Amino acid sequence: MWDFPLFPDRATAIAWRVDAVFFFELAICLAFTALICFLILFYATKYRKGSRADRSNPVSSNHLLEVVWIGVPLAISMMIFVVGTVVYYQMFQVPPNAPEVYAMGRQWMWQIEHPGGKREINELHIPLGQPVKLLLSSQDVIHSFYVPAFRVKQDAVPGRFTSMWFQPDKVGKFHLYCAEYCGTKHSGMIGWVVVMEPADYQRWLETGPSTTPMATSGEQLFKSYGCNGCHGVNSTVRAPLLDGVYGHSVPLDGGTIVTADERYLRDSILLPASQVVAGYKPVMPTYQGRIKEDELLKIIAYIKALGRKNERVEK
Repeated sequence: MWDFPLFPDRATAIAWRVDAVFFFELAICLAFTALICFLILFYATKYRKGSRADRSNPVSSNHLLEVVWIGVPLAISMMIFVVGTVVYYQMFQVPPNAPEVYAMGRQWMWQIEHPGGKREINELHIPLGQPVKLLLSSQDVIHSFYVPAFRVKQDAVPGRFTSMWFQPDKVGKFHLYCAEYCGTKHSGMIGWVVVMEPADYQRWLETGPSTTPMATSGEQLFKSYGCNGCHGVNSTVRAPLLDGVYGHSVPLDGGTIVTADERYLRDSILLPASQVVAGYKPVMPTYQGRIKEDELLKIIAYIKALGRKNERVEK
């Protein structure tokens, strides 16, 4: 006997909510389809040729019918909007305690790196019951990180960062796909998300060859590219200090204020003239085409670690 499930596994709490929205909308569609089919058959039978149905004094207007015809679809549409919006915000509101994992799409694989430096190809190991934030980027074309069992999908776009999060509630291996056509071997860009018990996950992190944390590698790259010559405390060039900048507000020339998130840090490195900090001159050179995508992720991880280090000192 074939084991052919109607739907893929559900391995996160949000998966049940996404399915609930789907079944809610499906039930509405089926109800209206059944109603319309019934009315078609009913009136086709009642007013068929040769029937004795009364065709005199046809109704030209009915205000009650017009109110119902407009009000009911409007109410149902608003219900769908509210339910879908609630689930949407739940899917994109990242818990503040979620650890970050970096995933870079390239033709035709997913390169994944954990903050401690552990690397994977086409596999992502995560602990059970803990939220995980995935920071996505692309080295070449648009890819899409899709885990059907989690009911989540997010594009990885060249030149920018995108993010997604999930909290698995079921141990096992779940399919990982690229859901955006990305070239001739797109169909082979598949992998697995492995959900493990927290203790097993910790042991997995500690196995294998020793790895250098991303922030440490980023610090080395930061120095090798000469960034500390301008952004260091004892630098001769007047440039903004980066200690504690991540996650805080940054005033720009022109009076605007932005939050120093991953996108801001990325643009400041690759397109420094696009967002100049107030009180400073636009003298920083662009590193577009000089820094590789994986190196950029490490440098940003280092800058983010500077912010967390200061937060710990303040506490």
